[in-house]
Amino acid sequence: MAPPIAETAQRPRHRRRRFGALATPLVGMVALVGFAALLSPGASAAGNPHERGPAPTPASIEAASGPYAVSRASVPAYSVTGFGGGTIYYPTTTAEGRFGAVAISPGYTARQSSIAWLGPRLASQGFVVFTIDTNSTYDQPAGRGRQLLAALDYLTQRSSVRDRVDATRLGVMGHSMGGGGTLEAAKSRPSLQAAIPLTGWNLDKTWPELRTPTLVIGADGDTVAPVSSHSEPFYQNMPSSLDRAYLELNGATHITPNFSNTTIAKYSIAWLKRFIDDDTRYEQFLCPPPRPNSAIREYRGNCPHTS
Repeated sequence: MAPPIAETAQRPRHRRRRFGALATPLVGMVALVGFAALLSPGASAAGNPHERGPAPTPASIEAASGPYAVSRASVPAYSVTGFGGGTIYYPTTTAEGRFGAVAISPGYTARQSSIAWLGPRLASQGFVVFTIDTNSTYDQPAGRGRQLLAALDYLTQRSSVRDRVDATRLGVMGHSMGGGGTLEAAKSRPSLQAAIPLTGWNLDKTWPELRTPTLVIGADGDTVAPVSSHSEPFYQNMPSSLDRAYLELNGATHITPNFSNTTIAKYSIAWLKRFIDDDTRYEQFLCPPPRPNSAIREYRGNCPHTS
């Protein structure tokens, strides 16, 4: 601004006064333009810096693959402590900053191969996903919960992709006893942003301590962890103030989460996006609650979400 001021000092008095009268509105206009630029779409969703990917549609969230190319990294058991190793799936791009992450545990007697389909499916939607093996395939839910947390600690502190992960935006998932372990992990670490037990099994039915938004997914035909004695009590005995939901799959069994499933993927993606990324663009898939259909026997939850 120095040159214009010096130039006006050489002008006739009446011209100088005119410039002075315009200066205040002009400065105000420049300030408004700068503020508007911060709010523009090019400012990368200034209201939510964690948004990743294009605006979702039913087709995009149900697709077998999302908008991100995915790479993977193997983590041998001998290279880690606290869990049995696993596979990390992650978006290849580094142009959008760090991504939220989720660790996933298999169920009793199972290995990570049983839930491997979730790795690339979720990662292609904009997450770093760690499917793990447990120390023993016979580990109980409490042990699986501890191992999920150990896996997240490894992922954010020591893994080859740690610079791609936002350590403040983490979640857990798991099948069967791994689902029970998901609840245990969320109980132990309230800072987790999302939890999704898949046809979960746990002897503990009450979870008043939970502070992590939790989507409980059960199956109407489950005879190993019947919804009446597992998934439903899990949901019902969480705090009523918690962002929580109960999704019961229609025509499904205990092992349905071991196979690629559009309904599980769709609502898991929506839940993780909504609570790990705080991306309210995905609220449309959760609230109002989906109606029963050929894939969903029942869905209930608190809407609108408050987290």
